[in-house]
Amino acid sequence: MAENQLDVPTVTAPTVKQNPQFEILYWIGCAASYDRRAQRVARAMVKLLNAAKVNFAILGKEEKCTGDSARRLGDEFLFQELAEANIATLSKYNVRKIIAHCPHCVNALLKDYSQFGGQYEVVHHTQFLATLLRDGRLKIEGELPASLQSGVTYHDPCYLARVNGIHEEPREVLGAVLAQSADGGIREMSRCREKTSCCGAGGGRMWMEESPQQRVSTSRAGEALATGAQTVAVGCPFCLTMLTDGVAAQESQARVLDVAEILIERLGF
Repeated sequence: MAENQLDVPTVTAPTVKQNPQFEILYWIGCAASYDRRAQRVARAMVKLLNAAKVNFAILGKEEKCTGDSARRLGDEFLFQELAEANIATLSKYNVRKIIAHCPHCVNALLKDYSQFGGQYEVVHHTQFLATLLRDGRLKIEGELPASLQSGVTYHDPCYLARVNGIHEEPREVLGAVLAQSADGGIREMSRCREKTSCCGAGGGRMWMEESPQQRVSTSRAGEALATGAQTVAVGCPFCLTMLTDGVAAQESQARVLDVAEILIERLGF
């Protein structure tokens, strides 16, 4: 991620503006470090955090993969190696509160790492954005953009809703965004919240190759498009990839955007 282009404070890189007195660590994750599409989510989050004047930092090159996929695929040795290295780094900088936009990172940092002595307050980025809106640190003003007037549906990521019970805060953010919409809110799919349908990437399936006819992402994208919404909101980089592919496979013009990107669009910056 091009940290110098975003004026992102770090606790490590000497060539970037440092913020050793940070209060919150923003965990970037593998997806936003390497995948260009997911990097746009991280950029949106950085803009939102800066706009809200949040005192945050990132680890930069010292951040390693959390090891979530390795553990789910059965490589416990690699997972523990990564976990121990990350915990040592987090301890070095006395990290206590972490924001992550990937539910898999949230789950690993919150639940898996606690098994090895890593005790942190970990929040998903939609939870943090909901708090910033609630506290008035981000304010939604003006008219709803035409791009969001054609309806929004929200796909609950499994590791957020099913595993960690987080499903209201993303809707709180989207509800604030859509307050002026004609239909008054989110167009819910029949399978949502704790009963959400998987996008097809969790549990290590992100790295498996399937025939197009068997891809879970295609059927889940079909459920999203059946709501009539032209914007599919997600809160996970895995879901972002899978549903983007699923929507494209059905030759739809609907957009797939992270909640942070939708909030940026509504705020106009």
